[in-house]
Amino acid sequence: MNNTIIDTSALEQEITWLTNVCERRFESYFQHNEQDVDLSELCPAPKLDPAQSPYAKVVSDYSFGFSERIVLMLALMPHIRPQVLDLFSLQNAALGRAYSEIGGWRGKSHIGFLPTCETASFILAGSNLSKRFAVARLFKEGHTLIRNGIIKLDQQASGEPIFSATLQLSHEFLQLLADGEVHKPDFSANFPAKLMQTQLSWSDLVLNPEVMDEVNNIVTWLRQPQEILRNWGLEKSLKPGYRAMFYGPPGTGKTLTASLIGKALALDVYRIDLSMVVSKYIGETEKNLAGVFDQAQNKNWILFFDEADSLFGKRNQASSSNDRHANQEISYLLQRVEDFPGVVILATNLKANIDAAFARRFQSEVYFAMPDAIQRERLWKGLFANTDKLDKDVNFREIAERYELAGGALLNVARYAAIRAVKNQRNLITQDDLLAGIGRELMKDGKTL
Repeated sequence: MNNTIIDTSALEQEITWLTNVCERRFESYFQHNEQDVDLSELCPAPKLDPAQSPYAKVVSDYSFGFSERIVLMLALMPHIRPQVLDLFSLQNAALGRAYSEIGGWRGKSHIGFLPTCETASFILAGSNLSKRFAVARLFKEGHTLIRNGIIKLDQQASGEPIFSATLQLSHEFLQLLADGEVHKPDFSANFPAKLMQTQLSWSDLVLNPEVMDEVNNIVTWLRQPQEILRNWGLEKSLKPGYRAMFYGPPGTGKTLTASLIGKALALDVYRIDLSMVVSKYIGETEKNLAGVFDQAQNKNWILFFDEADSLFGKRNQASSSNDRHANQEISYLLQRVEDFPGVVILATNLKANIDAAFARRFQSEVYFAMPDAIQRERLWKGLFANTDKLDKDVNFREIAERYELAGGALLNVARYAAIRAVKNQRNLITQDDLLAGIGRELMKDGKTL
C-alpha cells in the first residue's frame, strides 16, 4: 500500500487559477463584453515545478499549455472539488432551462455539474467561432489528451453534436494524480480482462522447433517494430500492430506461450473474458469490446482472446435479424483488430471455426500440436524437478511413451498425484499415483488406461 503523502499545493494553485478563469469568462460573456478578451493573458496559467506533485509532472511531461490544462482541470474537478463547477449550473430564466452554450450534464447519482466538450469550448472560446474551431482540435484522436488516454469523450447518444460528449478523466490518470502511481486496470464490468502472469520460463515450455521459430518471430517484431518498419521502408505499406493465431488441441501451451512472450518483453498480457464481452443485446457486444480496445489503444499491451471461435466465428447467411446482428459484431471486431496498434493473439482449439476474414489478416498462424513421446518425457521431468519426492518405481519414459497427453493434462495429473500421496500420508509420489491421475484425465475423453 502506498502511504506517500502527495503534495497538493500545485493542485490547489491550479484550482484557484481555474476558478478565476471561469469567473472571468462568465463576467465577460454575460455582460456582453467579450471584445478582445484573452483569458490566457488575463489569467495566465501558474508555473509549476514538475517535482512538486504528480499533477505538475503530468503537465510538464506532456507540455500542456493553457487550453489543455483547462480541459484537464474541468475533467478532474468532479472527482476532487465538485463545488468549483456549481457556477455552471445557471438557469436561463427566459427559457426555464440550462444555458445550451455552457453544456454539461448530470449523472444518475452525482448531483453536481459534469462538464462536456461544450463546457470547455465556453470557457476557452466564449462565442468566438474561430476559437471554437481551435478548441475542437483538442478533442481529435491525434491530440495528446486523447491519444494518450488521459481524457475520454463519451457521446451519450448517436447523432448528437460532437461537443455534447462528456469530458471524462481516465481512471488510470485519476489514480496517478491521486497517489503518484500508475495502476494496472482491475477486472470489472467496464474492463472485462485479466492480467496474465506466470512463474514459469521458456525452459518450462516444450514445443516443436518450428513452433518456437514462429514464436521467436513475434518476439523479434515486438522488440523493435519501428526499427523493422523504418529500415525496410515498410511504414507506408504496413499497419502498426501484430496479429497472431494460436491453434491446436487444449493444453498444448497456447496460453503459456502468450504469457511468456509478455514476460520476456516486460509487456502486460490481458486475457479477455469473453463471457463478459458477448451479449445477446444488440450493440452491447460492440460496446464492451470498444471499452477494452479503447483502454488498450495507447498501452503497450498484448490482448489475448482465448477460445476465440466463440467471438471470431464464421459469418452466416443473413437469413434473420439475429444473423445480421452477429455478422455486424464480427465486422466491427474485424475492424478494431485490424486497426489496433498493439498485439492481438487469438487462441482456439478449432481453427476451422474462425472466420476467414480474420485468418487473412494474421501475421502468424501457429499450430500447437500434441507433444510426442520425447516431449512428454521432458514435460514430466520438468513438472517433478524435485526427484527426492518421487518413489524409485516412477518411470517417466514408460508413461510418456504409453499415454498421449497434453501439457495441461499433465499438470492435472501432477496435482492429483500429489493430493493422493498426501491423503495416504506418504512423502513420495508413486507410479500408481501417476497412473491414477492419468486414468482420470483419459476418462474426460472417454478413454481408459
